[in-house]
Amino acid sequence: MGTNKMWGGRFGEGPAQIMAEINASVDFDKRLAAQDLAGSRTHARMLADQGIITQADAASILKGLDQIEGEIADSSFIFKRELEDIHLNIESRLADIIGPAAGRLHTARSRNDQVATDFRLWVREACTRADAGLLALQRALLKQAAAHTDTIMPGFTHMQPAQPVSFAHHCLAYVEMFARDRGRFTDAAKRMNESPLGAAALAGTPFKIDRDKTAKALGFDHPARNSLDAVASRDFALEYLSAASIASVHLSRLAEEIVIWMTPAFGFITLSDAFTTGSSIMPQKRNPDAAELVRAKTGRVLGSFVTLTTVMKGLALAYAKDLQEDKEALFSAADALDLSLAAMAGMAADLKANPAKMRAAAEAGYPTATDLADWLVSKLNKPFREAHHIAGSIVKRAEEKGVTLEKLPLADMQKVEPGITSEIVTVLSLEASLNSRTSFGGTAPLRVREQISFWQERLK
Repeated sequence: MGTNKMWGGRFGEGPAQIMAEINASVDFDKRLAAQDLAGSRTHARMLADQGIITQADAASILKGLDQIEGEIADSSFIFKRELEDIHLNIESRLADIIGPAAGRLHTARSRNDQVATDFRLWVREACTRADAGLLALQRALLKQAAAHTDTIMPGFTHMQPAQPVSFAHHCLAYVEMFARDRGRFTDAAKRMNESPLGAAALAGTPFKIDRDKTAKALGFDHPARNSLDAVASRDFALEYLSAASIASVHLSRLAEEIVIWMTPAFGFITLSDAFTTGSSIMPQKRNPDAAELVRAKTGRVLGSFVTLTTVMKGLALAYAKDLQEDKEALFSAADALDLSLAAMAGMAADLKANPAKMRAAAEAGYPTATDLADWLVSKLNKPFREAHHIAGSIVKRAEEKGVTLEKLPLADMQKVEPGITSEIVTVLSLEASLNSRTSFGGTAPLRVREQISFWQERLK
């Protein structure tokens, strides 16, 4: 292989084939083409405005970049692995189109600040996409909540029936989680919003460039203040991956519940054909494959975070080729997250609740035992620990008779605690339990409707 004309002045021969293979990144970093073109346009205009290159050369460069953008859009652009990356591919093609003036574009910049700028722009856009995906999911869950403030289901701890809650309350729990996820992406986008462009290789440049102008043109808040940090840091990518990992865990938890709820043993919800598949051998099957795949893709996102963290952990300042490994992991995670968010928003909108099944499951687990204990505390002035023991003994009697607490004869309760009166039945129904949880953030329909109103206003 001949000398690489982009960096070959120091080298008499081209790299070995294995070096060419390990060094090339254009197969994946071509996804930065739009960002690279934006950065190059901005840099060219600034160079001309500063008198570093002529306006005529800048105009020629911009025209050539427009042509390259069109070629990439219509898939006629030929990406060459021997040119290593997206930056050199674009620069080489620019030289083909406009000749030697193309070489002036790289004045006062390096691939180090170029790729750092491109990557920040891409990750910033990924934060925006994640926020939009999470918003769509929140809205779908909020719509389900608004329709089910009085739909009773068992609330679980340890996957055992605990206390009655509404399906609306359960949906709103995820609305809260995804709101925090949105906050993490928003915070990450703010922190990463400073421009590396002009940091050059690592030490800045002697050319009288205007970094404030290029930063503003690319939508950054300001230029990065330290040239070493600007080219060497990837914590902006790590922060995106951290936020993506937490969001994916939340998606996986919801996906797991959808899988459980769809089993005939639960039957809490159904999904349409749009989000389920059949079996090649068992005609009765309706499998929640979309939810299962969302659950599985969490591993891809978490793995990407570990990958990039490991790449960064031992790197001395400033740039090292290790940083080429930052993109594949992040692209993979972003693709998985974007797809998972779209799928989950679709499922949340598509699912149909089965209130009868939910209620039957709530009735089966003695979920009003805590209400019984609370009554003993408030009406008979029992210490809660004693009330807890009494309520447990009464539950045991109900189990032996095969009835709910509400149907257990008063005489059986009075054998455990003589002070219990007929008033006890007023707190043992599912509705009574649900309506009693009026503390702020509780599952009482009154409180849930307040939560719904809050989120409807917030998510407009």
